[in-house]
Amino acid sequence: MEQQAEIECVREGRLAWVTFNRPEVRNAMTWGMYDGLERLCDELEKDDSVDVVVLRGEGGEAFVAGTDIKQFTQFDDAADAIGYERRIDRVIERLETLQKPTIALIEGFCIGGGAAIAMACDFRYATPELKFGIPIARTLGNCVSMNNIARLVGLVGAARAKEVLMLARLLKAEESYNAGLVTQICAADIIEEEVRAVADKLSSFAPLTLKACKEGIRRVQAHQRPAPGMDEDLIALCYTSQDFHNAVDAFIHKQAHTWLGK
Repeated sequence: MEQQAEIECVREGRLAWVTFNRPEVRNAMTWGMYDGLERLCDELEKDDSVDVVVLRGEGGEAFVAGTDIKQFTQFDDAADAIGYERRIDRVIERLETLQKPTIALIEGFCIGGGAAIAMACDFRYATPELKFGIPIARTLGNCVSMNNIARLVGLVGAARAKEVLMLARLLKAEESYNAGLVTQICAADIIEEEVRAVADKLSSFAPLTLKACKEGIRRVQAHQRPAPGMDEDLIALCYTSQDFHNAVDAFIHKQAHTWLGK
């Protein structure tokens, strides 16, 4: 077992289990966890003993409930915000380009950065308790990169993406499945068994064909993604606002606040 502070990887036969391990805060991601995920993708890419990678959250309550908001108190200007979104883009793209099949095993909350991680996986298996969303319009007043918007639109369509982003809706399991976001819904007591069965099936298939299919689909999607830098004005607009800084402070101190639009 390889273990970093808050993320771990366990190899089991031809399967690697990557676990986000901060259950006390619904596995909210620290900078170190994002960096750890990127490093693990590099390691697993080179590991010929691993055929399939499964990502999951510890504790059964959440996959990942976003980025740890306390880290946003360090943001001073647009460069901090743009650097953060580019950093997340890099990590999510590294997961998306991992040349092995990836499965997100989702129990409960899959929010914000967790939604981005799950969307970058090839398959998403969820329990009936799933709550999927990016509710920043009512929580922090920031925004997401256009790459992650493109992933969301590609999975659920523009109309449903507006519900997720603009209405701050948390999609439940059944509607996530109907929207094409979730591959399958499984009861909590059998989801691990189901995911193992899918991983075993993938391990039995032609690895070069799987690699070519995954990369071919990714290249098609890449043509639909925005050019680098197209979203920097939007990122700066939101992250440098008084609204964002007020919302971060209110969230941390569990206080109410009023949007000012500036």
